[in-house]
Amino acid sequence: MTNRRVFKNLRNNLLFLEEPIYELVDVKEPNVFHNLFPYSEVPKIAFNDRIVPHNFPDDIWITDTTFRDGQQSRAPYTTEQIVTIFDYLHRLGGPNGIIRASEFFLYSKKDRDAVYKCMERGYEFPEITSWIRASKKDFELVKEIGLKETGILVSCSDYHIFYKMKMTRAQAMEHYLNVVRECLETGVAPRCHLEDITRADIHGFVIPFCSALMRLSDEYGIPVKIRACDTLGYGVNFNGAEMPRSVQGIIYCLNVHAGVPSELLEWHGHNDFYKAVTNSTTAWLYGASGVNCSLFGIGERTGNTPLEAMVFEYAQLMGDLNGMDTTVITELADYYKKEIGYKIPHRTPFVGKNFNVTRAGIHADGLMKNEEIYNIFDTEKFLKRPPLVSISATSGAAGIAHWINKFYRLEADALIAKNHPMVVYMKEKIDEEYESGRVTVITDEEMISLINSLKGQYGVDLPDSMD
Repeated sequence: MTNRRVFKNLRNNLLFLEEPIYELVDVKEPNVFHNLFPYSEVPKIAFNDRIVPHNFPDDIWITDTTFRDGQQSRAPYTTEQIVTIFDYLHRLGGPNGIIRASEFFLYSKKDRDAVYKCMERGYEFPEITSWIRASKKDFELVKEIGLKETGILVSCSDYHIFYKMKMTRAQAMEHYLNVVRECLETGVAPRCHLEDITRADIHGFVIPFCSALMRLSDEYGIPVKIRACDTLGYGVNFNGAEMPRSVQGIIYCLNVHAGVPSELLEWHGHNDFYKAVTNSTTAWLYGASGVNCSLFGIGERTGNTPLEAMVFEYAQLMGDLNGMDTTVITELADYYKKEIGYKIPHRTPFVGKNFNVTRAGIHADGLMKNEEIYNIFDTEKFLKRPPLVSISATSGAAGIAHWINKFYRLEADALIAKNHPMVVYMKEKIDEEYESGRVTVITDEEMISLINSLKGQYGVDLPDSMD
C-alpha cells in the first residue's frame, strides 16, 4: 500500500494514487446484509456520504433483452414475431446502432430458428448475442452458429453463492473463472452477468472477481463484458448511499477498482422499487456505456428497464437522437396490441393510450390554444401521436371536432369541421349532460360510443375503435 504509484488522471489532470489491489475475502459465513435487507421489514437505504464523480463515457448505447429476460415473464414469442420485432429494433436504433445488441436463447430448436432468421437479415445492429448454460458444449454451439458473444450467469451475492450454489466465495470464483476460460478458448467473447450485484460484497468478492476477468481478457485478447444485474431492483441513485445499493458506487468500483473500461460495462435493472429507469440513467452518468432493456419493460416480476424510456433518456443526455427513429416505438406498441395481444396500460409513458391525453377541463382549454402548454414535446413528430383532449363543458363544437380529428388521425379532406351536422348534434347531447349536473370530463369510451351510434346516420366513415 505504501508503494502505490502516483499518476496523472487524464480526464481531469489531477494527480492520483494508484488504486489498491482488492483480494478475495473468503468468508466462512455468508454476508447477506440483513442490516440493510431485513426480510421481515422494508429494506433500508443507508448513507455514508461518500460521493463519486460523474464519469460519463465517450459513447453510450442500449442493449436489448426482449427475447431473453422479456420472454421469462410471458408466453414465448413465435419465430415470426421475433423476426418482426427484431426488424423494428433495427429501424428504431437507426444507422448508428444506438440499440447495439439483442440477446437470444439458444436452448431449443425454435430459439435457434429465430436466431438464424434474424441473422439472415444481415443487419450490423442490433448485433445478435446469446444466453446459454455455462458449458463447453453450449460454447461450441454459439461458435457453430456464428455468434461472437454469449451471456454467462455468474451470480455474485452470498445469497446465491452460499444458499443456491452451496459454495464458498473461493469455490464460486474458481468455478466461474474456469467457465469463462472455457468460453474464451472457443474464441467466443463472454458477457458475465453478475446476478444480484446490489446485495453482493463489492470489495470482498465483486472487485477481485472482475479484476481476474479483466486479466483473462488481456491474456486471451478477447473482450470480457461485465453486466451489473440489479436482480431485485434494490439499487438506488442517491448521492452518498451506502454500498451495495449505490448504483454510482458500484459503477465507480467496477471502473476504477476492478479496471473494467466503460465500453465493457453495462447495467441491467429491474423495477421492483420503481427505479429501473433512473438507475439505468445513473449507470450511464457514472461510467457504464451500456444499459440493458426490454421493450415496454416486459420482464420478470415487475419487469426490466423499458427500452423506449432509455431512447428518450439518451436523447436528453446527448442532445439529439443520433439517428434513432422514435416513430417506430408507436408502430411497436400497435404491433404488440394488435398482433401479439399484449395490453399496454393506458397511462404508460410514450406508448399508453392516454399518455398525452389531457382530461382536466382547464388543461384541455389550454392545450387547444397552444399544445406546448400541456404536451411534453411534439408527440406528433416523435411518436406519430398528436396530443388529445378530453371533452368537457367548455370544449364547444371546436373542441369536439378537434378531438375527432386527432383521435382518429384524420388528415386533409377527411377532417371533420366544427359545423359538421354530427358535431353539432354531439355538442347538443354533451351540453345536456352538463346541464344535468355533470362535472367530470367525457371519457374516450363515451365519445367512441356516441360516435359509433351516429356515424352511420351522418355518413361518416370512422373505425369502431382505435385500440
